[in-house]
Amino acid sequence: MIDITNKSSSLRKAIASAIVQLSSREAMDAVRQHRVPKGDIFEFSRAAGLLAIKHTSLAIPDCHPLPLEFASISYETEPLRICIRVEVHSIYRTGVEVEAMHGACITALTIYDMLKPLDKHIEIVSVKLETKSGGRSDQALPPAGSLSCRVVVCSDRVAAGEQEDQTGRAIVKKLENWKIYDAGCEIIPDEPEQIQERARHWSQQGCNLVLFAGGTGLSPRDRTPEALIPIMDRLVPGIMEAARNYGQDRTPYAMLSRGVAGFIGHTLVLALPGSVRGAEECLDAIFPQVLHLFFVAEGKGHAR
Repeated sequence: MIDITNKSSSLRKAIASAIVQLSSREAMDAVRQHRVPKGDIFEFSRAAGLLAIKHTSLAIPDCHPLPLEFASISYETEPLRICIRVEVHSIYRTGVEVEAMHGACITALTIYDMLKPLDKHIEIVSVKLETKSGGRSDQALPPAGSLSCRVVVCSDRVAAGEQEDQTGRAIVKKLENWKIYDAGCEIIPDEPEQIQERARHWSQQGCNLVLFAGGTGLSPRDRTPEALIPIMDRLVPGIMEAARNYGQDRTPYAMLSRGVAGFIGHTLVLALPGSVRGAEECLDAIFPQVLHLFFVAEGKGHAR
């Protein structure tokens, strides 16, 4: 199975369909009149389909076990067709399209099995995914290169040349996943005056996004939040609340991070942890959804 531990849970939905083609009007009459010898095909196949949805990960090796919040199976009949519709919902880190298709397939196969004594030429003519939603694939990204971004690493040791910068490079590389290219990176010591100066400078330069890395812990020199909060015009506390909640599922120390987020003018400023892992997990927690702020600013979306 692929690693989904870096993903965030969200509402996932999928709708799949299947079509069972009959060749005999007598068989369809038996269906409608509840005269099929093996029983009510709709109730039996619905039960089979629901069980299939729940046990998809046992039948398909690479599917992750996941919690199911909702599953429904419905039918429409045509003169010689039974059309099956399966809908599945989950709040999880991966989608439910295979669960929906597995349910549709087993529902159709159960109908096939129950009707084959009455119709020797019955066949399943299609099983397909109709729609799916949820997850990062649904989240629109700004066009490549449309957002300007700057990364500022706050570290006394790195600024003094005593330690090599790894976090800044990791952030720049990670941002490319969301079509943010050419994000410049600079190093400054943990000095509040310099932090404020760089934040104001890049805001005045019209930078869309400035990411500070480091200084969000609890050591005496960790003063990035104290430097940034007084110069922010609007705080957006939910951003770092989401990051801490995400991190807490992965390490018990995430609650100690004091990262902040807010606007200086039209520039979104984020204060991330100084460790590579901490910074990367913060980005996984809030991107690309945080970019929705720029659509809101342009009147193309709505914040809750």
